[in-house]
Amino acid sequence: MRLSTKGRYAVMAMADLARRQDEPCRAVALSDIATRQEISLSYLEQLFARLRRKGLVQSARGPGGGYRLSKAAAETTIADIVHAVDEPIRATRCAGRGADKGKGCMLKGERCLTHDLWEHLGDRIEDYLASVSLADVISGRLRADRQAA
Repeated sequence: MRLSTKGRYAVMAMADLARRQDEPCRAVALSDIATRQEISLSYLEQLFARLRRKGLVQSARGPGGGYRLSKAAAETTIADIVHAVDEPIRATRCAGRGADKGKGCMLKGERCLTHDLWEHLGDRIEDYLASVSLADVISGRLRADRQAA
């Protein structure tokens, strides 16, 4: 399973934004994030429009304008960000969510032999991303946890 560019870039940009939240009363310009993270500005504008619609960021216009997190970095999960940019977190190749939940990936709509394996993996990934906050990412806690293991 692979997370697409959309999801990865949204998380990178939000982590960059969270890292700069301590700067007093200053919104962060997307052009600054684009430069630091080496992401196309027009692509970031599209992602931040979605993040704003989902309530994860607030925009400020005018001189010194840009974006701020809507809530604390510790309260924003990576799953929130990935879902906000309409990125599905699935390991199966089936459409199998919502109304099509019983429909499988085989030509006649059956589930493949390994469907449950991949569905469980997707659930674990979802749970993990929901357990990690932006604060965890920018604090280096994940690196420390990995080295301790």
